[in-house]
Amino acid sequence: MESFNFKNRVDELVSKVDQLEQKGQVIGSFFSSVNKKQNDVLKGNSTTKDKDKEKHVPSVKKQLLDASRRDAAAQKRMQDLIRQFGTILRQMTQHKWAWPFMQPVDVEGLGLNDYYEVIDKPMDFNTIKNQMELQDGIGYKHVREVCADVRLVFKNAMKYNDERSDVHVMAKTLLEKFEEKWLQFLPKVTEEETRREEEEAEAQLAMQIAQEAAHAKMARDLSNELDEIDAHLEELREMVVKRCRKMSSAEKRNLGIDLARLSAEDLSRALDIVAQANPSFQANADEVELDINAQSESTLWRLNFFVRDALEVQSKNSGSMGVDENPNNKRKRELCDAIAKVSKKKKSKKLI
Repeated sequence: MESFNFKNRVDELVSKVDQLEQKGQVIGSFFSSVNKKQNDVLKGNSTTKDKDKEKHVPSVKKQLLDASRRDAAAQKRMQDLIRQFGTILRQMTQHKWAWPFMQPVDVEGLGLNDYYEVIDKPMDFNTIKNQMELQDGIGYKHVREVCADVRLVFKNAMKYNDERSDVHVMAKTLLEKFEEKWLQFLPKVTEEETRREEEEAEAQLAMQIAQEAAHAKMARDLSNELDEIDAHLEELREMVVKRCRKMSSAEKRNLGIDLARLSAEDLSRALDIVAQANPSFQANADEVELDINAQSESTLWRLNFFVRDALEVQSKNSGSMGVDENPNNKRKRELCDAIAKVSKKKKSKKLI
């Protein structure tokens, strides 16, 4: 029963570590995509400063709501500009030469068989007026769109009609008058556009700050969960140590033989296991002398488990190069390594 409970706890920790890895990847991806300067500022802040900062940073949800309100206010201001532009349009339509441009061109009635071959987009004042009156966001969204259509009315007439014709002269004259009025109106348009650009820049920065604060909190929460994992690993380590019997001389001798059969990479990892229990052991030295008999029982059994699994993987891969170790086995082996790696005096881990 004790063995069954131990296995269940290991499996639970494996699943938990997988979940934490996914959270860590999300956090890492976010911070790798933000501006380097802002990221450096964030790294330079302490955890306490981050917590204080979050108290004054609106949430991402609130930023989205604020952005929606700003968009609605900007659309209202733009619609107000379009209504003001209506004054210019009325002045143009009241001109004595405006009558040819009030309604769509009667192509069939006038026998203008080639009209649609010359004119790509017909336009007239009545169509513009109707478009300006449309509601629910299906009409003009920017006053420059109205301006472009007014110009199109005159440019179509000038394009289709000979420059010496009355319609061409009338269109050219009205276009010049319109451009004068548009230049007088333009400062209001540019003022609104500048205001909108500034609001969008501020909103983008505020959203990024909110996202950074949210991900910073996620990082601290993840660090706390890792601390809990460490505590569970410490408990499991104690269980492992208590369950380890003394390794026989024959088993130690076989372990030494098996160590020599490891690949260079696996041998390096095996030496790291020894170094974890013996800080003075130089695992990365050019020449390493390993005294099997001087190792603790927990270290010997950790080496034994690692070597057994590593040789099993080598055996499976010997016939087919490039085949990766089974992810589940690899995860369990890494977790078993972590169990013994945690020292009795728990070290705190912080994810920055």
